[in-house]
Amino acid sequence: MISEEKKRVLELFASGRKLYKLMRFKDAGNAFREALVIDPKDGPSREYLKRCDDYLENPPEDDWDGVYVMKHK
Repeated sequence: MISEEKKRVLELFASGRKLYKLMRFKDAGNAFREALVIDPKDGPSREYLKRCDDYLENPPEDDWDGVYVMKHK
């Protein structure tokens, strides 16, 4: 059985992903941050938060297809 905390993390992650795909990186980042408050070890939320921060500094093109391209290792 999944805990209520994990359910909330999954809800926040799903919300963040929707916002991410809409290029609403600030709002998406906030959802991922909230998920990480509940579960600091949530790797997917941590990774997407990094991507949001990157896109806030270096926005993708208007025709962005949602694919994240690493620019460095």
